[in-house]
Amino acid sequence: MDKYTCIIIEDEPLALEKTRDFVNKVPFLQLSATFDNALTGLNYLNNNKVDLLFLDINMDELTGIELLESTKITSQVIITTAYQEYALKGYELQITDYLLKPFAFNRFLQAVNKAQANLAQSESAAQPNFIFVKTENRLEKVMLDEILYIEGMRDYRRIHTANKRVMTLQNFSEFEKLIPSSIVCRVHKSYMVALNKIESIERSRIKIADQLIPVSETYKDIFFQLINNNG
Repeated sequence: MDKYTCIIIEDEPLALEKTRDFVNKVPFLQLSATFDNALTGLNYLNNNKVDLLFLDINMDELTGIELLESTKITSQVIITTAYQEYALKGYELQITDYLLKPFAFNRFLQAVNKAQANLAQSESAAQPNFIFVKTENRLEKVMLDEILYIEGMRDYRRIHTANKRVMTLQNFSEFEKLIPSSIVCRVHKSYMVALNKIESIERSRIKIADQLIPVSETYKDIFFQLINNNG
């Protein structure tokens, strides 16, 4: 499962602790740092990649709104505040969501799910939808959305697609670097499968295009995490 880094900028200790607890309950979030003022938080943002920012508004020296206005923030931003009157201004600054304190976990989860969807969409837009595979004396183009599964055959790998089969000496490690695990993931020392081509899963066996593919213990946990994340 892909994890997204996040930080919390919040000057109220109890509110900070609550947001931290909520973050720790979400499997796809990884808390990198917390700050009790916007200036130190801004310095961290300027020097580190952050996917998601939880931002309080009313803080000394620099408010959350002033932080957003003073610099270009590339992170997804979820505002956490007790003051409803800043909502319109927040959305003008293209925030992801606006959580009004006190907020419950289910409302928090709605906000982070929205942020996750935005981040996944950005990643998808940046990723090519094909790869080139070395086969015989040429490079052959393979569309990612046509891959059914990739099979290991001694020194070779065979890519099964809806329209053709491609034999290559490229190894599984190369494919794992080329193809996001959210599209095609490793399930066995001899197999990778396309998640959206799975017809059924039963007793650690995957059915794709009338082929039964085993899921080994080594890859079982990661595979089912990916399935749950896409489910």
